[in-house]
Amino acid sequence: MKLALLSDIHANLHAFEACLAHARDQGAEQFALLGDLVGYGADPVAVVERAQALAAGGALLIKGNHDAMAVAPPAEVKTVGESTATWTHAQLSDSQRLFLDHLPLTLQQDTMLLVHASVDDPALWRYVYDERAAAASLDAAADRPEVRYVFGGHVHMQTLYYRGVGAGLMKFMPTPGVAVPVPRHRHWLATIGSVGQPRDGNPQAMYALFDTSKLQLTFQRVAYDHHAAAAAIRRAGLPAYFADRLEQGR
Repeated sequence: MKLALLSDIHANLHAFEACLAHARDQGAEQFALLGDLVGYGADPVAVVERAQALAAGGALLIKGNHDAMAVAPPAEVKTVGESTATWTHAQLSDSQRLFLDHLPLTLQQDTMLLVHASVDDPALWRYVYDERAAAASLDAAADRPEVRYVFGGHVHMQTLYYRGVGAGLMKFMPTPGVAVPVPRHRHWLATIGSVGQPRDGNPQAMYALFDTSKLQLTFQRVAYDHHAAAAAIRRAGLPAYFADRLEQGR
């Protein structure tokens, strides 16, 4: 079975649809959305509608920090990340906000554990940027001995970590489109990147495809009309900064 892993869509409908189409072309049979459906982008309503349709078809969904902020925006904006929460909240219907609110913070399926940030207290939204943070996340999953794979997002970068013979963690930077063997005798943690707001200087959308039969993980990059997505942000009256980021991939 091929499972498409998508995270950090950030209300970017253009990127979301491009990644869904690409994943289906690659033979994806199931989808998992790893949080941050909304925030920053111009199309939260349409993105949540598509997520709801995927959920109705059996997709796996979890909550991200921007989803939580869209349900309950902060009274005072203190960070860039919080700056679109009130606008997003107003766009969404009551039922859509309820849908986001009821999403779990983690979800386990067989040997996989899905989380937006770190398994180490997921409600704190810790970033898994390096080997130390990845080890803390994997250690927090140790009470589930059947778990071999932790998949998350939040950092908007594509990275794979694994625990070999010793206790230390190894970091691997994948090549898009090249399948990586991920055998079950090791423990793996992948940050699968961002569909809707890549931050590595490349505007192409990110997602990953996990082949549960072959035990291979393939990180993907997908070209899409990021200029149209940026134009939608400007038309919506949102800060131009977020449109600029899409065009620059940062």
